[in-house]
Amino acid sequence: MRILVTNDDGVHAEGLAALERIAAQLSDDVWVCAPEYEQSGASRALTLAEPIRVRQLGERRFTTTGTPTDCVMLGVHELVAGKKPDLVLSGVNRGANLAEDVTMSGTVAGAIEAMALGVPGIALSQMGFYEPGASFEPAEAFGPGVIRRLVEIGWPADVVLNINFPNREPADIAEVEVTRQGFRDAHIRMAEKRTDLRGRDYYWIGFRQTRSSPPEGTDLRALYEGRISVTPLHIDLTHQPTVHDLKKVLGGPPPRL
Repeated sequence: MRILVTNDDGVHAEGLAALERIAAQLSDDVWVCAPEYEQSGASRALTLAEPIRVRQLGERRFTTTGTPTDCVMLGVHELVAGKKPDLVLSGVNRGANLAEDVTMSGTVAGAIEAMALGVPGIALSQMGFYEPGASFEPAEAFGPGVIRRLVEIGWPADVVLNINFPNREPADIAEVEVTRQGFRDAHIRMAEKRTDLRGRDYYWIGFRQTRSSPPEGTDLRALYEGRISVTPLHIDLTHQPTVHDLKKVLGGPPPRL
């Protein structure tokens, strides 16, 4: 199995090294194409207004000045020699990618780009880096087994798999749960205003560490209760009930004021 590895935290991130070790337990044909710099929150951004530079760091290791989406596209089409990858792994992200945040995640975007190019994609994230004792140990302990089982089972070609690992000791993690994407009942994104040494204001955008009260079966609840969450995601954002309702009242010649 040929595996392409990417991330959004940058080519020098600890999580990428963890993912390379995970991939090495699954295959001896592992390639890396990751951003030169951190691209957290990049979502599916493409670099269109400037050229993308590529540096080769090793026989099967590349870094680019682009986004995770750029990296996967270039990896699949240009940089991986010979046949294209059989699997793309994106992560391991430093922090969970859950609920509404998946639409902003560069980690999830790497897996989505793989799916768009006809390659199965899996995003992996490790919860807890704003909490004491966080490490990539849970992802490294359970990632290879979970991925191997998912590859054996297979999944639809228009679906990506989003795996999140809880912030617990591996000995305290006893369950994997297949979940649905949740939605927080608390707003956690924030902008902190600061002033630089010249008296000019600037902002840091970040997240409040406030937990919501998610229902059973969601990715949020699984992580809060110490389970590994596996969420099948797809790019079709159409809300079918609203399509059905609108068709009853809107159609035919366009209305005019």
